[in-house]
Amino acid sequence: MRAIAFALLLLLAAPVAAAAQALPYHVDPGARDVVPNLSTVPAIRFLTTADYPPFNFRDDKGELVGFHVDLARALCDELKIACTVQAWPWEQAARALEDNQGDALIAGVAITPENGEVFDFSSIYLMLPGRFVTSVATAQDFDPQSLEGRKVAVRQGSTHEEFMRRYLPAAQLVAFDSEFAALDALENSEVDAWFGDALRASFWLNTNIGCCDFAGEPYFRPDLFGEGLAVAFTPGHDAVRLAVDYGLARLKRSGVYDELYLRWFPVSFY
Repeated sequence: MRAIAFALLLLLAAPVAAAAQALPYHVDPGARDVVPNLSTVPAIRFLTTADYPPFNFRDDKGELVGFHVDLARALCDELKIACTVQAWPWEQAARALEDNQGDALIAGVAITPENGEVFDFSSIYLMLPGRFVTSVATAQDFDPQSLEGRKVAVRQGSTHEEFMRRYLPAAQLVAFDSEFAALDALENSEVDAWFGDALRASFWLNTNIGCCDFAGEPYFRPDLFGEGLAVAFTPGHDAVRLAVDYGLARLKRSGVYDELYLRWFPVSFY
């Protein structure tokens, strides 16, 4: 419930200038766009879920909204093809794609070897890095090595805790049951820093203005934090997959992708 509340608060947040924040960039700037044959893709039936805010969820009017919903519709606008977005329960969405109830699943399906045996994937459009959060004053000239002997909050049993044990073993880890409890400990000066899922931290920072800030650079570790988010397709639907890849590249270069990202994530986690 708390995650849903944070997601809804994002809708009311003041826009943040794109120039002031680091933005996702998963398009090779030197690559030439391969224009697909869009005549073979008259429409795309996107499948998603309604329980993953702020990516895909229902608002207080029951409308399906979220970053994934807007991204799917923007793709179809860019490609100038018809588009539908239909929500399925999470436990049924993948099977619905397999059963040809849709053409593409945009719902945060993990890129894993197991899922790779079942689905093809688009290019990655978003990654979920790990990041440090500290007090605003400390964040200005943050050096991770300065955490030696200091208390760092993590979520117990998380891959972020594993990251800290591997790469900053001299830090004194303090484990909590959730990212938000760990961040609250930072706000209360019970710890010196926090390390964890940057996406969740961005929600928290958006509602705890003035307390803390991201410190240092984002850490992209696919072996720990996942490959990132991509659109899933049933194997062999190459025409739709190539069309989506082409649309993603064009949305990024036109700036539309950045507008959507900051609409739903006004505190960038990159």
